[in-house]
Amino acid sequence: MNRALFTMRQFVSLRRSLSHSAACYQVVTNPEEIVRLYRELSLFPSLSKADLGPVITSQYGGKYSNIYTEWSQRDLERNENVKFCRQYIVFHDDKSVVFSGASGNSTEIKGELLSKDSPSGEMKAVVRECTIKGEDIQFLEIWNKNIKTKSINLTALKKHGKVYEDDQFGCLVWSHSETHLLYVAERKRPKAESFFQADSSVLSSTGDEEETTRVEKKEAVKGEQFVFREDWGEALVSKSCPVLCVLDIDGDNVSVLEGVPESISPGQAFWAPGDTGVVFVGWWHEPFRLGLKYCPNRRSSLFYVDLTGGKCEQLSSGTSAVCSPRLSPDQCRIVYLECSVFGPHMQCSRLCMYDWYTKKTSVVVDVVKRPGEDGFAGIYSSQLSPQCWSADSQRIILACPQRSRKDLLVVDTSTGSLTSLTSKSDVGNWCLLNIERDLMVVSCSSPNSPPSLRVAFLPQKDSQEEVVWVTLENSQTLQDIDWQILTFTPPPEQDNSQYPGLDFEALLIKPKEVKDGVKLPLIVTPHGGPHSVIVADWILSSSVLCQMGFGILLVNYRGSIGFGQDSILSLPGNVGTQDVKDVQFAVESVLKGAEFDMQKVSVSGGSHSGFLACHLIGQYPGFYKACVARNPVINLASMIGSTDIPDWCMVEAGFDYSTDCLPDPAVWEQMLNKSPIKHVTQVQTPVLLTLGEDDKRVPNKQGIEYYRALKAKQVPVRLLWYQGNNHALSKVDAESDGFMNIALWIIQHMCQ
Repeated sequence: MNRALFTMRQFVSLRRSLSHSAACYQVVTNPEEIVRLYRELSLFPSLSKADLGPVITSQYGGKYSNIYTEWSQRDLERNENVKFCRQYIVFHDDKSVVFSGASGNSTEIKGELLSKDSPSGEMKAVVRECTIKGEDIQFLEIWNKNIKTKSINLTALKKHGKVYEDDQFGCLVWSHSETHLLYVAERKRPKAESFFQADSSVLSSTGDEEETTRVEKKEAVKGEQFVFREDWGEALVSKSCPVLCVLDIDGDNVSVLEGVPESISPGQAFWAPGDTGVVFVGWWHEPFRLGLKYCPNRRSSLFYVDLTGGKCEQLSSGTSAVCSPRLSPDQCRIVYLECSVFGPHMQCSRLCMYDWYTKKTSVVVDVVKRPGEDGFAGIYSSQLSPQCWSADSQRIILACPQRSRKDLLVVDTSTGSLTSLTSKSDVGNWCLLNIERDLMVVSCSSPNSPPSLRVAFLPQKDSQEEVVWVTLENSQTLQDIDWQILTFTPPPEQDNSQYPGLDFEALLIKPKEVKDGVKLPLIVTPHGGPHSVIVADWILSSSVLCQMGFGILLVNYRGSIGFGQDSILSLPGNVGTQDVKDVQFAVESVLKGAEFDMQKVSVSGGSHSGFLACHLIGQYPGFYKACVARNPVINLASMIGSTDIPDWCMVEAGFDYSTDCLPDPAVWEQMLNKSPIKHVTQVQTPVLLTLGEDDKRVPNKQGIEYYRALKAKQVPVRLLWYQGNNHALSKVDAESDGFMNIALWIIQHMCQ
């Protein structure tokens, strides 16, 4: 792995070249100073979880609730993301917060994969992984206040494989009676051994030992140790056949639920009303598994398996894709998200509701083609908050991108009407962490404000009261960073004839104080996906670059989520043209002002954003002075056979995807014509490539293909290869090393 940054000789050479560049004197170019800035801003932690305890009446008659939060922070010295917890106390009168504050210092969490308080708050369950004598061992612990009452070695039980801790399948759920725990794990596979494995039964043994050996030999299957096992792709490697598991707490007995069809993978499970069974989402395997992470458009359904008879019942249509089911507090209704199978990976979702007793399904909020007069643009999410119902079981609270912001929305399930709780706020990003008895716990941030923790009570239904937010943990606002959202209307010649009249936005982040006469260099970064969005959130890399003296333009081109389904559907078949022109139009529009230097513009992006970056330097030769591409899509035609999402290549090129046929030659040609490799002969811009060795989404051969083409054309190119990293390049060492190399590459080629 190439972890080395520039050598000291390169540092000295770079400083000398920069010292002669008066136009870039405002930009921080000293590598040690850049390291200092990165280290300083990486100290801000992010919120990942919040649990609310039961309401407690104090001896003085007042009420209060305890809030347990989990945070994550980069530790550059230990080279890992460190998780820690902190508790807070909120005094209230069930309608408003009277007093709040932290009730203890932060404590690091070690080895916890999952944790969950029981409904009464009396107990807590923890799935913990420990390394003992070089082997990873998983335990399921039960805590009662400060005492660990049970510690069950799940690995030793051999009832199943590793417990799933991911957001896609994983869960840890108490039964309503608090007597059982539900979780998801990998199915146990028979031991496989070679055809030439010596028969261990020849070893002399007696009594129970002999019987144990015979049992183990009976379970072993010869010749299957190298059989290929399909998994669910990027970020879900090794997750192939999940099973639903139940712990009987009193009996210390773990069982794998029967009745789930072998043709589906279960996940996102919870206890049915009355603990009679388990409700879960099931994803079909047939004819083969495709990548599931960030792809909520996979065929799936809501299921119910009865605990007594093992009967499995399908609760929703088998022709759509569903996710994130949530049971109402009165245990009468289940809401979930639904979208179409295949097509764009991220789409505008329906909010559906299943009535447990009438067995009827209704659509609460339908797909929104274009925002109406109220500005509501639709629901764009693959996951609701773990708790999202109001106490009266009538309303749903969800965090959702609305254009270039993420707002908190309240949905009345009886009427489908929506109200925004945050549309008047100047905060760019709101995330609902939890809501219990109408006490909401949220994380909020902006490009100049790292995540902070706030609480407020949800106003009663039909109330005109404003939400009063109380801050539990604040983070400082960086006063030297300014941001704004810009709106663009494409020129008539770039309008989409099938979906006319669409606009798009960009987020502009820049230093607030700039000396008179100084024009800032500009870094352009569109989002990946392509059906994603960059909301006005705290982004570490953008903040550091801004403090270094760069302006950052983050473009939400047509095709982004949060702008209506029509915007999403306008892009497939037009990748490499519409999205590229949108980005270039936004850049040229911004450059017409007096703030930025037209001669000092660079472009950076990853995945489909890397696809756009490489398109831009090929279609606009010489315009961009430096290019950075992280795990970029380079050739749709060559990618389709090696990615975990072959449907993506077809759909974005403008064709329907089918699992049972290959594209004909004309389709292959179109995929090639829409790819950045088509324009490589025109590239003049120096390119830095950063690739993840274990990327299943955009295999690293894509970047290598571009690297070789640029080398052949003698275009300056550098490639960084990050071992043990997947598509996200999110491990602490890869992220920090990548940032430094990216910053120095841009400085070297844009400020010379």
